[in-house]
This record gives sequence, C-alpha cells and structure tokens, in this order.
Amino acid sequence: MKHGKKYRASAEKIAREHAHPVEDAVRLVKEAAKAKFDETVDLVVRLGVDPRHADQQVRGAVVLPHGLGKTVRVLAFVRGEKEKEALAAGADYAGADDLIAKVQEGWTDFDVVIATPDMMGGVGKLGRVLGPRGLMPNPKLGTVTMDVSRAVKEAKAGKVEYRVDKAGNVHVPVGKASFGQEALLANVNSILHELVRAKPAASKGRYMMSAYISSTMGPSVKLDTDHLLVATTA
Repeated sequence: MKHGKKYRASAEKIAREHAHPVEDAVRLVKEAAKAKFDETVDLVVRLGVDPRHADQQVRGAVVLPHGLGKTVRVLAFVRGEKEKEALAAGADYAGADDLIAKVQEGWTDFDVVIATPDMMGGVGKLGRVLGPRGLMPNPKLGTVTMDVSRAVKEAKAGKVEYRVDKAGNVHVPVGKASFGQEALLANVNSILHELVRAKPAASKGRYMMSAYISSTMGPSVKLDTDHLLVATTA
C-alpha cells in the first residue's frame, strides 16, 4: 500500500517495532497527525484469549473521562414518563412504536440505542437493522435499563463499547488528535484499565499480547505492554 509524503515523513520518526511507554506513544501519535481534518485516535489491543470459547469473551463498555470529541446521537425506545426522562437527559429521539416502525423502514440516523426492558419485545424485531451496526441494546452494556437518564447521559458523555473479535483483537476509538496530551492519555488509560479488569478467569498465560495506537491517517505506534500491565494493576 502506497502512502503519502506526510505519512512517510511521520513514519520515519517512529521506530515501528519499538515499544513505547503510553505517554510517549500518545505524544508521537499527536505529532504524526497531519491531516487537514481532526483525526480520530484508535487503540487496538491483541488479547491472549480464545474468543471461540464463551468463558473467554471480553466485552463491555466504559465512559471515557474526556469523551470522544464528537456529537453522539442517542435514540431511546421508551414509553410514557420514560420518554420525558430520556429527552430531558439529552436523547435526540425518544418514543415507542412509531420509532420502531421508522427503524424497520431503514432509518439509522443515530449512534447509540437505549431501551427499557418492556420495549425489548418490539426492539428485538429490529435485529436485522441494528445488529450488523452493533446498535442492538444489551443489558450487559447498560443500554437496556430503567435508569434511562443515566444511560443517555453516559452515552452523550462518550461511553464506548468494546468487544474482542474473532482474532482476539479489541479495537476502540479513544478521542481526537486535537485533544490535549493529558486528556488523550487519560482516555487511553481508562480503556487499558478496563481491559485488565475484564480479563476472563479462563485466560491463561500472557493476557495483553500487544497494543498499538494510531490516528486515522497516521502510522501506528506500539505500546510497551509490560509497562502497561504494571501501570494498570498498580
């Protein structure tokens, strides 16, 4: 794959296989972000788990302390007073059967879906629309709940979901290249702490195999996972 001059110039400053402390890695990623738009910064962690086994699944959600740097559109499937609660908390859309019908017709102008338990009978019919986009509400992720206000506020504040893929990788956005060093560092560390906390008991041997961060158009920077394990478990 051919890369542009800006990418090559940034890549030359980074030793690709050298493992950097997370503070240095964040600084290098920010310095390498040369695009004309505000690039998203992503974290990719390879875990020592076998996702084929149910007891080695790694999935959850965490509220980033400094958000994602973007507007999150929240849809809440709720009835009655819960509709008012959702809208008061900042939901962009709230309703019941009318919104279910709209989504069934193909409408997907939203980023997060929240539902109360009583709505899941109807929402379950939207699996073909919401499922492939990773938008189906899930009680384990806090998106099926009676505490609608809290769920909406967390989503708006920058709550991100993580899930190990078939290859054992977790891919999570952690903010924007325009974030300050400390803000971006805090977001990265919050994900790393969460992944360590979520380690399955069935996972044996080395857990955090490797980790990289990169901006949308920039080169990836390898993190020192030995340093991470010490820092996140201290």
